[in-house]
Amino acid sequence: MQWKSFLLLAAANVALARMQGHERRHINAHRHAHRASEGGDREAHDRCAVVTDVKTVTVYTTISGDPPAEPTASIPTTTVLVPAPAPTITTTTTHPEHPDPAPKPDLASNPPPNWKELPPNNNFTTAGFGARTIDTSGSRVTYRGNIGDPWGSNIIRIPATSAPNYKYVLKMTRSSASPKPWTVTFWNKVGPSGQLDGWYGHSALTFTLGAHETAYVAFDENSQGAWGAAEGTALPRDKFGGYSCTWGEFDFGNVENGAWSGWDVSAIQAQEAGQTVQGMRICDHAGKRCSYITEGAREVVNAYTRGEKKVDGIGGNGPGGPVRLEVLVDYRG
Repeated sequence: MQWKSFLLLAAANVALARMQGHERRHINAHRHAHRASEGGDREAHDRCAVVTDVKTVTVYTTISGDPPAEPTASIPTTTVLVPAPAPTITTTTTHPEHPDPAPKPDLASNPPPNWKELPPNNNFTTAGFGARTIDTSGSRVTYRGNIGDPWGSNIIRIPATSAPNYKYVLKMTRSSASPKPWTVTFWNKVGPSGQLDGWYGHSALTFTLGAHETAYVAFDENSQGAWGAAEGTALPRDKFGGYSCTWGEFDFGNVENGAWSGWDVSAIQAQEAGQTVQGMRICDHAGKRCSYITEGAREVVNAYTRGEKKVDGIGGNGPGGPVRLEVLVDYRG
């Protein structure tokens, strides 16, 4: 499988962005998706190609757009039993618009070794996810996969003991002992309004990681997007409002591409903005198919920098089936 992404580029009032690979284009280049916005056009392209011995299949995902308002989320409540004067019991249940995005503590300080395992008969759970969006419109770079209903509910934090029950799981760990917390934010490439602007300030899930802390994140089928991780209480942004740190990019169970999955690390957005390149490493559960960049992009392996904007075949990938990824943020090699 080949995996390519494209990120933010700016010229006057124009911001052109592609996940994973981020290729500079002119404002009149309308080969793929584009949308009008106040002050100019913003166009985004993200391409993932799958290569096997017998055929080539291409997956496209996209992120771009104006800085919209943050998505809202309601906090789930539990069933409350209220005793009435009579011996009857009144039960009141509320239904949140969005699963709780707040961090949930892992159930064990030392994650169990079986987080990489699979449930019997591959009977994966969807507990905690919202409904799947069925309007998978567009194609190639304009493809809109599952963004969750409500938006962002296709990406949830889970306890370590639940990890084996989900199909697409990411284990994320802080690699350094620095006492300063790091913020991690996940987003879909398609924002809450249905535009290709998910990375302009939106959050499907945000939490902080302390020194050597670990978190587990599950993704629903046909989800495309990215996450950023940076020291402090919020991710850095460029002058257009887009996240401008090192990205980890994902495409899980892409329906348009026969359920293939892909992932990579990209520093293009940070470099285009002239900001800090954080270290990050992504490998599959066997420690293979890795993509990583060390702090300041001193070492780049199977990952994207500005020099690889037009290069295909970067990052990890796999055919249809479950995925287990291990991620180190603030990776220093």
